Parts: sequence; C-alpha cells; structure tokens
Amino acid sequence: MRKILNNILLFILLSSTAWSQKGAIPRPKLVIGLVVDQMRWDYLYRYYERYDNDGFKRLLREGFNCQNIYLNYIPSYTAPGHTSIFSGTVPALHGIVGNDWIEEKTNQKHYCAQDDSVQSIGGSLIAGKMSPHAMKVTNIGDELRLATNGQSRIYGVALKDRGAIFTAGHTANAAFWFDDSSGNFISSSFYLNTLPAWLQQFNHKRWADTLLNYNWETLYPICSYTQSIADNNPYEHLRKGETTPTFPHPVAANNYKQIRSLPAGNTLTLKLAKALIRGTELGQKEATDLLCISLSSTDYIGHAYAPNSIEVEDMYLRLDRDLASFLHFLDSYIGEDNYTLFLSADHGGAHNASYLESQKIPAGTLSEHDIEQNLNQQLKKEFGVDSIVRAVMNYQVFLNEALIAQKKLKRAVIKATISHICKQYEGVAQVVDLENLNNSPLPSYLKEMIQNGYYPTRCGSIALLYQAAWYSDEKKGTTHGTWNPYDTHIPLLWYGWGIPHGESFEKYNVTDIAATLAALLHIQVPNGCIGKVIEFPKQ
Repeated sequence: MRKILNNILLFILLSSTAWSQKGAIPRPKLVIGLVVDQMRWDYLYRYYERYDNDGFKRLLREGFNCQNIYLNYIPSYTAPGHTSIFSGTVPALHGIVGNDWIEEKTNQKHYCAQDDSVQSIGGSLIAGKMSPHAMKVTNIGDELRLATNGQSRIYGVALKDRGAIFTAGHTANAAFWFDDSSGNFISSSFYLNTLPAWLQQFNHKRWADTLLNYNWETLYPICSYTQSIADNNPYEHLRKGETTPTFPHPVAANNYKQIRSLPAGNTLTLKLAKALIRGTELGQKEATDLLCISLSSTDYIGHAYAPNSIEVEDMYLRLDRDLASFLHFLDSYIGEDNYTLFLSADHGGAHNASYLESQKIPAGTLSEHDIEQNLNQQLKKEFGVDSIVRAVMNYQVFLNEALIAQKKLKRAVIKATISHICKQYEGVAQVVDLENLNNSPLPSYLKEMIQNGYYPTRCGSIALLYQAAWYSDEKKGTTHGTWNPYDTHIPLLWYGWGIPHGESFEKYNVTDIAATLAALLHIQVPNGCIGKVIEFPKQ
C-alpha cells in the first residue's frame, strides 16, 4: 500500500513539475554582463594568436560576435558608457554625461555617483557615499526586478564605484566596489546596512595583500611581445619608485591603490564575482539573476601605458586566462547551458599622440586647464570680469552663469568670443554651440552624437571637437572621450543560453545591448531605452 501511495505522490510531483516547466517563460538562470573598461574592439584580434583556447577564443569560437558596434554619443567616458550599456539609452536621457560635471543649480563640480545622503558601509567615509541617484532612468536590472516582482537578484561589482553602481541600477540588491584605504570591497547604505557575511569573509582573506606580494613581470619572455613597441620608451608613465617605465614593475605592499593599475586588479574582481555567486547562491533559484561585472584595471593600465605598450599586451594575455577561469567556474557552478554572458566595453582609447607623431601621423594634445586659463584671461580683457568660464571639462566650456547674470554681461557675445578664441587652437577642428546645434556645419552623424550626449543642466554651452588623434591633457599614456572610432568602436560578444554561434557586421549602437537583453528575457525594456534588438540567426 505504501509503495502504491509513493508511486502516486511521485506521479503527482513529476506531473506538477512538468506543468510548471511547460508554463514557465524560458530564461537562463543567470545573466552576466561583463564590461572591460577601455577595451578597444581591435584587442580581440591584436593579441588573438597569443590567447589560450578557453578565454576570448572560446567566446569568439562558440558565441555570437557583433563586429560593428559603436557608442552613439560623446563624450566617451566610463560612467556614461556603463550607464548606456545597461539602460539602453544615451546621456541626453539618462543624465550621466561624464565622470564629473558642473551642476547648473549649484555651479559646483559633481562626481557622477556622489550622494551625500547615504553612508559608507564597510569602508572609508568618502569612498562609500555613493549611489545611482543621478541616473534618471531604469536599467535592465531594474526592469528584471520589476518583471519578476522582486524575485530576481541583481548585483554589481568593480574596482570603480561607478562601474559597479551604474550597471547594477536603482533596485539592485547591492553594488560593491574597492576601497583604497582598507583593501576591502565596500558598499553604501543606499543598498544595505551591513556587509553580507560572505563578503566579510572574502575581505578577511586579504586577497589584495596576497596579490600585492608580487612585482609585475611579463607572463612570457619579454622578447616575445611582438605586438608592442620597445619596453623602454618615452610615451609611458613612471610608477612610483621607477626611473624607467620598464619591467619588472615594483609593487609596494599595503599600497592598495596600486592594485587598480595592475592585472591583479582584474583577478581580484573576478575572485569577488565568484565569491558573490557562491555566497548568494546566484543562479540557483527559480527567477533569473543578473550579475554586472566591470573590470577597471584595463582602463588604469591603458591610461598609463597606451595601446602599443608591452604592459597592455601582457594585461590582456593575463585577462584571457582570468576569463577562462571564470567561464570554467560558471560551467561547474551554474551549468554550461544555464547562463547567458555578454562581454563589451564602455569606450576605447587612443594611441599615444607623441608615438603617432613619431610615425608621421598627425596628432597632438591640448590641456583643458590651459584653455580655461587662457579663455578667462582674454575674456577679462574684453569684458573686465574675471572667471567668466567656470570650467573646461568633458571637451566642453562651462560658463559661470551666476556671474554673467550678476554682472549683466551679454551672454551671446561671450559665447561668440569664446568660439572665436577656441577656433585658433591647433588641434580644434570645430567649435559647436550646444544650444544652437542645428546651425553647426557638421555631418548629421556627429550632430546626433553631440545631441545624444547633451543634458542641459549638466553640460557646458560650447563643445570642442578635436582633430583626429588629438585629445585632452595626457602627454604620457593615453586617454579617451572623443567621437573617433578608436574611442567609440567597442567589442560585443554574446555567449551561452539562447545565443547561437555566428557574427554580424551590421551597424549597431551600444544602446542596443539592453534592448536585446530585454527581448531575450521577455521583459520590458528600460524606461528610457532607445535601442533596437540585435537579431541573432535562428538556431
């Protein structure tokens, strides 16, 4: 009799499970959004022959490669890049126009994630006073939470606070970032009141200390780095204690800030991602979870050494190994057919201008600080008032609006004078009146990029478009921020559940990533989304 009852119960259980599965919306258990900060599209191929089979090559071999995806706005910086990927919209709508900007209401410089209304959780006071409150739209994580009535869990991790916060979104369970003062990952009271036990255990293991025990040496014999120029060259920054920018690079124990500009920073971030997945049992429940990961060290190293350096080459070879390890972990913990991963970047980076000049390619740099000082000096001569220009930043000129109003100056005349002065600078191709963009003699493509990046209360009045291969401030290493392909052409690889193998050369925008995720997950697109769905071939 008991055997009969057991069989009946087993039949009911199997029938109800089958009914549940039949009626469920097909979704992966876990979505991973991996942003490689400052990864140019061509890095997929520049070092291809030296990549192992299980990292980048695995994604290229088995996933779907969108070869022709661009940022569709400027300036091309970290905070707007991460925000645009996950929100599916542009700074003109989401409001994150740069890493910093001048707030019109206060006339003060504002850091993108700064939030004085919240408290640090687990770290130094200033490092933790961060939140996504400046972001004016939802992102894909927010919409996933709404679609599943809060059952989906959303997390963001990065060394940079902005890389974790603007990917995770408003409704995230938490975002975690690195605190230079303690060597720990921290958060803010926007998300939680105390660090979870799994993160406290992770911090207690002092992984940063362990990784800082070793100088940075090349992974392979240095003579084999044929995609890079000589190790000792005049285009790279010196690390503290160095007389030449050459390997091996010294590492000082307990100087936690250093880990940002070491390949070990990527290793540490992916270690945290694994610990988070285990500690929260991410991808183990009925609702689809989302983990947003930003690898920040690629950006710090890129700024310091530029694309042609052995340092950048070595970093990507090491990242390839870290990526392979992370994919193997996902296979074993989540299941190879249970997760969807995309890999992209927030922006690219330019070749060092001095290096390009040595190769007879026109290039150069301009100092925004020097432009600001020169403008104020000449405007004072013209109008008799000092500090008319509040700042030159983000390739834009910000006016001191309160001062102009107080002194009853003619604003239109001031703008015309600034435009005339700036047109004289070598390296400036166009001076654009952001408040009268339609009358600018620019290609429609560039007008659209400028318009997409313009949020009136956080942007300047005049934009400076530089000549190709010109950029602001960095004599050594490199930077980014312009419209040019080296700054705006980014990789986009899709892999895993729901993703066929293949590639597309159709032109897509960074804002199409969130739209595609929403379609894949059968949820509403973020509330400011302007992207279109990337169409994969049917499997």
